[in-house]
Amino acid sequence: MAPAEPLLARIAVEVAVSVSPRVVERVALELPSGVTLRDAVEASGLIGRIEGLDAEGLAQGVWSAGVWGHRARATQALRDGDRVELVRQLKVDPKEARRQRYRSQGEKIPKGWHRPRNWTATGQGD
Repeated sequence: MAPAEPLLARIAVEVAVSVSPRVVERVALELPSGVTLRDAVEASGLIGRIEGLDAEGLAQGVWSAGVWGHRARATQALRDGDRVELVRQLKVDPKEARRQRYRSQGEKIPKGWHRPRNWTATGQGD
């Protein structure tokens, strides 16, 4: 009887990427232990399917990668049960977007004061 081959340890990993606002695509994988974050992304098949997601973009910081919400390098080794998250860069700085929304609302009125019924955003009546 021949000696049994040692079983290679395998780990379960999930790769998640936000393809558009409020839309997340997830891929569950079973990979050999010792696999890196980059290996998991390549094995997921998402590279080439998602616009702008490629190995160079991941390496150059166009996409940010993390494990369970914590930033991680592409060379980080993964453990069983890890969730790899890929996020694209922000198009607008959140603070600047908030400032623009504030400006579009018009001038704030102190508490207890009321605007006249015929008030418009330009501050003049009808």
